[in-house]
Amino acid sequence: MPSFSELRTIMVDTQVRTADVTKFPIIDAMLDVPREAFVPSNKRDVAYVGTNLPLSADRVVLDPRTLAKMLDALDIRPDELVLDVGCGLGYSSAVIGRMAEAVVALEEDEGMAAEAEAALTSVGADNVAVVTGPLAAGAAKHGPYDVITIQGGVEALPDALVAQLKEGGRIGCIFMRGGLGTVRIGHKSGDTLDWRYAFNAAAPVLPGFALIPSFAL
Repeated sequence: MPSFSELRTIMVDTQVRTADVTKFPIIDAMLDVPREAFVPSNKRDVAYVGTNLPLSADRVVLDPRTLAKMLDALDIRPDELVLDVGCGLGYSSAVIGRMAEAVVALEEDEGMAAEAEAALTSVGADNVAVVTGPLAAGAAKHGPYDVITIQGGVEALPDALVAQLKEGGRIGCIFMRGGLGTVRIGHKSGDTLDWRYAFNAAAPVLPGFALIPSFAL
């Protein structure tokens, strides 16, 4: 069986480059960060498959193609502060940390947050800070942010997150409608977001990001 290092190269060659992701910072980060260190121990053998890896009923590690294409569309720069919402066990935050000046990794599951902190420390991700709290509330005291990434599905985007984005900042969301999803990048102008379609992808809707049904009498 190939080593994890060989599987990482295969992942980048067959899932990332073939998705028209060619920016060197993304390629280098995904070649460098050991994905197997950021998945449950019983899923390490499938860490590099091209699907979302379940962490719980409504949480996943996004598949490499989706994460890479979202980062490509966001075009994160090395002087930017990023809020990574729903970091799970920290893989996305580790990758983004290779590209940005600093990352605030937000996780509301305390067990996941503790594992993320340990894994991030093990790979030397010194510019990533794990923060525990409700995902929909963001992490206002560390912002505002140049970029916000959301590591799961969104039906309704909380106003709190929009408020924590800098003027001219970008946010990447997988908007879900039923089982179908589209990734859109929002560019902030004033109090509004100008949304642009990026590509199709799907993920479970995160806690706090579901539409609340309205009932007509």
